[in-house]
Amino acid sequence: MTEARRVLAFDFGASSGRAVIGIFDGRTIRMEEVHRFENVPVTLQGTMYWDVLRLFHEVKIAIRKACRMGAVDSIAIDTWGVDFGLLDDEGRLLENPVHYRDSRTNGMIEAVEQVIPRDELYGITGNQIMTINSLFQLVALKKQRPGLLKQAKTLLFMPDLFSYFLCGRKVAEETIASTSQMMEAKGHIWAKEVLGRLDLPAGILPQIVAPGTELGTLAAELREELEAPVIKVVTAAGHDTQSAIVAVPAEGDFLFLSCGTWSLLGTELDAPVINEASAAANITNEGGYGGKTSFLKNIIGLWILQECRRQWRREGKEYSFGELERLAGEARPFQSFIHPDAAEFVPSGNMPERIRDYCKRTGQHVPESVGEIVRCIDESLALRYRAAIEEISACLSRTYGQLHIIGGGVQSALLCQMTANACGIPVVAGPVEATVLGNIAVQLIADGAIGSLAEARRIIKTSETLAGYSPKETEIWAKQYGRWKEVAVC
Repeated sequence: MTEARRVLAFDFGASSGRAVIGIFDGRTIRMEEVHRFENVPVTLQGTMYWDVLRLFHEVKIAIRKACRMGAVDSIAIDTWGVDFGLLDDEGRLLENPVHYRDSRTNGMIEAVEQVIPRDELYGITGNQIMTINSLFQLVALKKQRPGLLKQAKTLLFMPDLFSYFLCGRKVAEETIASTSQMMEAKGHIWAKEVLGRLDLPAGILPQIVAPGTELGTLAAELREELEAPVIKVVTAAGHDTQSAIVAVPAEGDFLFLSCGTWSLLGTELDAPVINEASAAANITNEGGYGGKTSFLKNIIGLWILQECRRQWRREGKEYSFGELERLAGEARPFQSFIHPDAAEFVPSGNMPERIRDYCKRTGQHVPESVGEIVRCIDESLALRYRAAIEEISACLSRTYGQLHIIGGGVQSALLCQMTANACGIPVVAGPVEATVLGNIAVQLIADGAIGSLAEARRIIKTSETLAGYSPKETEIWAKQYGRWKEVAVC
């Protein structure tokens, strides 16, 4: 390679977004943040929406900034899963996409089960049955707003919607489509049997394409508005989890924990695994880069801590994450536990009060101080990770000797150490910016600058600083795991 390649990666999380230039010199990947912005949902007349027009405005600001910094070879976008926008027959957005935490899907799992039994639905889609999944959102739309659904000609998942705004092409990138509960896990095609039995319009679902597909170039009107040159628009692994998994610095079989607002714990396989054990454990099969399958467990993660922090801010107390970690480290260990996936921790609200109510309801010490609450969250997450590893190991009849933690949770040394202790295996932590790195890597592979996924992972390993955590006090943590299981009411 004679010159450095420069690609622009957009990574949208549930609370913020950022645009990062990835610069590859043939040996290492260097990142330069171009733009960072908030992603604040808007509640209007009882419905929670994503402010997608504001987000696209931020995308345009970032492209303008990036072009002023130098050449940009391509653009790709990754986001959270399951949510979507609807277009009319002229390609216009009908309304802002609805947030997966909106209450419209309450009771929709039960409504679907009356038509398709849970085990049968899992057997076709391989997806963990979760009320937020796109299928249940569409069922809710059909029941509550049938007129809107009738107007829809195309459904685009969030990364595909932004790509469409950029270049005009309508597709469903495979990894994001695989979060929807509307795709056959083993065929990588739309589950038309499921959609037909639920009387949902399969015709609104676009062509499924692989990550790394070139969609076109930045639209002419955008090039003029942003004073930008011709730039390729390609699909990343559109689901942010799958972008992050691309960046796991591992070889061969590995166990990963993508730790952020959600915790996604699993392993990478060559094909989906759908059996009685995986159905009972509600483990999901998601499409990954290069035809791989991510066999993983969705766990409510740092969302609980983030919501606590927001509540304390509302009460006039501002804590940095570093301060919260220090207070947790000073608190007495193993006083009380929660099940992170319990229903009361899913919606936004007064999370510290919900944690206290949970502990009171389960006959435990009620945490009062900030440090006690944060320690309760961290210890409970670490023990929940152990349970998920046991479920995955049982489904696959294999064990793992190491866990790779990637994402924002890497910045909490306390949580990483607790996870090593609880799970009884070493933890390799990093990279923090796994999602962006994975997005960049897919673009570089699509460009031909990097030859393969394995090569990309080797490059990322040499480009990033990783931390290691050896398990400690494993007998104590094993005993506490037994206590956690007794009070882990979900």
